[in-house]
Amino acid sequence: MERRSFLKNSALLTPLAACAPASAVVAATGHSESPASTAAPTFKMKFAPHLGMFKNLAGDDPIDQLNFMADQGFTAFEDNSMRERDISVQEKMASTMGKRGLEMGVFVAHKIYWKEANLASGKEDMRAEFLDYIKKAVDVAKRVNAKWMTVVPGHLDLRQDMGYQTAHVIESLKQASSILEPHDITMVLEPLNFRNHPGLFLTKIAQGYEICRSVGSPSCKILFDIYHQQIQEGNIIPNIDASYEEVAYFQIGDNPGRKEPTTGEINYKNIFKHIHSKGFTGILGMEHGNFRDGAEGEQAVIDAYRSVDLE
Repeated sequence: MERRSFLKNSALLTPLAACAPASAVVAATGHSESPASTAAPTFKMKFAPHLGMFKNLAGDDPIDQLNFMADQGFTAFEDNSMRERDISVQEKMASTMGKRGLEMGVFVAHKIYWKEANLASGKEDMRAEFLDYIKKAVDVAKRVNAKWMTVVPGHLDLRQDMGYQTAHVIESLKQASSILEPHDITMVLEPLNFRNHPGLFLTKIAQGYEICRSVGSPSCKILFDIYHQQIQEGNIIPNIDASYEEVAYFQIGDNPGRKEPTTGEINYKNIFKHIHSKGFTGILGMEHGNFRDGAEGEQAVIDAYRSVDLE
């Protein structure tokens, strides 16, 4: 694998080498060290990076990036775009994840209508299109060993009362759940904040809770994105408590900026400790950007997660 120029810079190599994988040390210095001296400790929580987060440290190849994540001690991975990748790429990624002990997190199950109502509209053609996406997403999930897929109901239908829209969404999700239940796959509904995504139907955790309770299926749960909810309504820990029985997945991003923990106002160390105390053993997706550019910024992401991981 071709490494970036920073690996040739001794000033950058010194602080990175202590936690770099053996392959990175070989690429930079021309000699290897024993795995015992270079292996990074495994994260206690299942933090899940995504492709591109460590492209300067790992290169552009997705397989190299997955290996790098595993070398750094990550035990999970998520990929919003997995559905759109070639089947051969999906299979190679699945094989690598299996070999390296990376659990597959969410991918986006369907086309999301950011400006147009789809599930909220109640239109049969929109519902049929959504259900077709769900059927096809089952094949993707099986191919990459995914247990969760993200669903966003789309834009509000401003011509209908909210009660009617909610009923339309619930009916679509009931039908989708009947597709997913035999395969033990869960769609996770993601409420999104009004600032980044104005006009969407699903915005609050309580709303997601109401819908999941109404659908009443193990295949329909909440994706609690902490970044979105800090902007939308705050009150993060009490909302986790109130909705917890319907939450299957968490995503991470600090505010402001949607970067790694410790770069904004959210006390992630306390939140992770609280989530763990509730018995959560699932995945926490790192759905954010890097606060700083380049290799140093990527190393800072790893260091930030070390600082907020369970003690």
